[in-house]
Amino acid sequence: MSKSLNLLVGTAMAALIAAPAMAEKMGLGRPALPEEIAAWDVSVLPDGTGLPKGEGDVLTGEEVFADKCASCHGEFAEGLDSWPVLAGGEGTLQHRRPVKTIGSYWPYLSTVFDYVHRSMPFGAAQTVSTDEAYAITAFLLYSNGLVEDDYVLSNENFTENTLPNADGFYPDDRAESEYPLFSGEGCMSDCGPEVKVTKRAVDLNVTPEDPDGRPAGTLPDIMAAATAAAPASEAQETSTDAPAETTETAAAEVDSELAEAGQKVFKKCAACHKVGEGAKNGTGPHLNATIGRAAGSVEGFKYSKAMADAAAEGLVWDEASLMSFLENPKGFLKGTKMSFAGLKKEEDRAAIVAYLSTLEP
Repeated sequence: MSKSLNLLVGTAMAALIAAPAMAEKMGLGRPALPEEIAAWDVSVLPDGTGLPKGEGDVLTGEEVFADKCASCHGEFAEGLDSWPVLAGGEGTLQHRRPVKTIGSYWPYLSTVFDYVHRSMPFGAAQTVSTDEAYAITAFLLYSNGLVEDDYVLSNENFTENTLPNADGFYPDDRAESEYPLFSGEGCMSDCGPEVKVTKRAVDLNVTPEDPDGRPAGTLPDIMAAATAAAPASEAQETSTDAPAETTETAAAEVDSELAEAGQKVFKKCAACHKVGEGAKNGTGPHLNATIGRAAGSVEGFKYSKAMADAAAEGLVWDEASLMSFLENPKGFLKGTKMSFAGLKKEEDRAAIVAYLSTLEP
């Protein structure tokens, strides 16, 4: 063994002898004091354990949310860009693209408070006071249609709130139910009966057919359709006496495009207002068949006194009144519960009105 190698081995052995065993304590630090633990122990459990004393109401929560949360989550918790949606989504969990919000998906209200109090707002964690955290949580309950606008949330009534999907979860028992199935030696041959194809889709009558018995969508069908369409297309291009498109048809196409644009703008409203077949009241009333409807007349929705008074005076939602209301809700109707600031672009308002006009009862 060379001299240099002997030196290296000797140095390594000396280091091992001199170093303390891994299991030995290093003699550094001290046990944390109770008050030091309390300063970091901010977790809140589903049964209310860990809730600090405090309270906050919906209206205060709306103001705090607008100031500290709306830049990411939107004024109505509808989510902006890629930031999470926090309201709406009711009944979508079985859809191809479910909307997972506090109202539709989250199981415990404690998760809301804990996360807001511990980690929000983004980049400024723990700058929200205890009372502000209660107020924001109360506003999010209201945004999901779970409480009224005069609700006050506190550590005393916190556990009285049950989120809609509280029973939609079950314990993760994979360690007992699944892991044993995959922990043995894998089967590499003769693992099951041979799989054979016994029938074709045509034999099972699950493939659509044309009247002549040929499967629909085959190449002959496509070529026949193209041949049939060609003369008409050429006639349209070469004919000089073809009637010009009527004004009525052109207007219908414009309305259709405007309504399609309105459907996209309506995403700003969808957190509070439901539309479509089976739509129910949420934070706001459903908006099916709004055009021409008397204000404050949706059955089962609790309107503000201001809206009820306007309804008694004969307010009807026509194009003009909706355009004015959507521009500045609070300016149009002082005292309205609708806290949306309004749509400042006239084209957005017109698009929304066009979209609402397509919604049937």
